[in-house]
Amino acid sequence: MTHPPETAFQSIETIKALQHKKLKELLSYLGTNSPFYRDWFAQQHIDISAIRTIEDLAAISPVEKEHLQERNDDFLCVPHTKIIEYTSTSGTLGSPVTIALTENDLQRLALNEYVSFTCADGVPTDIYQLMLTLDRQFMAGMAYYAGIRKLGAGMIRVGPGVPSLQWETIARLKPTAIVGVPSFILKLIHYAKEHAIDVNNSSVKKAVCIGENIRNTDFSANVLGRKINEAWNIQLYSTYASTEMQTAFTECSVGKGGHHNPDLVIIELLDENNQIVKPGSPGEVTITTLGVEGMPLLRYKTGDICITHHEPCACGRNSLRLSPVIGRKKQMIKFKGTTLFAPALFELLNGMEEIKDYVVEVSSNEIGTDEVLLHLLPVENNEAIDHKIRAYLQAKLRVTPYIKYLSAEAIQKIQFPEGGRKPFKFIDKRAVIIKT
Repeated sequence: MTHPPETAFQSIETIKALQHKKLKELLSYLGTNSPFYRDWFAQQHIDISAIRTIEDLAAISPVEKEHLQERNDDFLCVPHTKIIEYTSTSGTLGSPVTIALTENDLQRLALNEYVSFTCADGVPTDIYQLMLTLDRQFMAGMAYYAGIRKLGAGMIRVGPGVPSLQWETIARLKPTAIVGVPSFILKLIHYAKEHAIDVNNSSVKKAVCIGENIRNTDFSANVLGRKINEAWNIQLYSTYASTEMQTAFTECSVGKGGHHNPDLVIIELLDENNQIVKPGSPGEVTITTLGVEGMPLLRYKTGDICITHHEPCACGRNSLRLSPVIGRKKQMIKFKGTTLFAPALFELLNGMEEIKDYVVEVSSNEIGTDEVLLHLLPVENNEAIDHKIRAYLQAKLRVTPYIKYLSAEAIQKIQFPEGGRKPFKFIDKRAVIIKT
């Protein structure tokens, strides 16, 4: 099976020219087929023929998640008879959104993940153990499956959770790589330690990490990444994606950010005034999908705050690279005068030996300010451990959140509510959602 070389290896000029060509095709397609965007262009008096470059996009106001939630069906550009697959967002922030895919979109998704796995040094002789759900309208699981098939590699669909089953399958079928959530990989390590399994003597040599950061913004390993590699000498590859963009940013072995696939998406980082941020500055990831037939998006604000890096990578790719997610705009917490993003709080909790697992819950108090409740699974439930946890949080945050100690079963119930497909580490119960 042969495929053309990635566009990311071509010159920056060639990449930009390709994106401008695809952008013009998209604008024409939306103007003809999208009820939402026809209205959007009309409201703003946009002449789409005047939009020729990525810089010209500034003339069009960005679209937000609320638009997609309120007018979901109006984003559809094809008859329902052309829809092959209905997927949905997880609903982590607000009600879920349906993303409908045609046969062409499914092929595009497979190409995206094929490129992602090859970027993460995947080869046809690999065998991937998928530690994630492939049902419940979860686009990512289906995408990984399709991409690995296109790569020609082997696949084991074990599903999420159950460390005992994961290790039994590893011992029996000898996968070379795993795809899973980093915090679950840590649980695999803990299980192995408790059951005298030598992780470094297993067949697994690499892990494609989904859903959680394993690096800081300077690309050094964060607590989660360090804990995994201190125990298990495997190559870790970080990824970033969303259902709406139907595209992934995946690290190569250099580990300096998720590589942009310029064939499939245009990316802008915007400030609070919807202006492009300066290079090296954090901004909200705003995407324009390329080649999507069913529900293409133009200037869609994801809510994720990242930094882009534009210098060529040592791997030879010239497309931009995306930093780990610094935070989500709607997950920003203002607690007793201290501003926190959820990933920074996760990093603190992951670094505490006294805590085995956690869920962060944010709510509004009677005067409208944020309250933070930490649901914690301690290594032991005693006064000494409680004192250590509170002292550590006070030292690091300068404020102490409310703490509630729970059993492993209770934590599991909160993390995986009925119908959930990935662990919830952050629960937002605020009546008013704060925007930066």
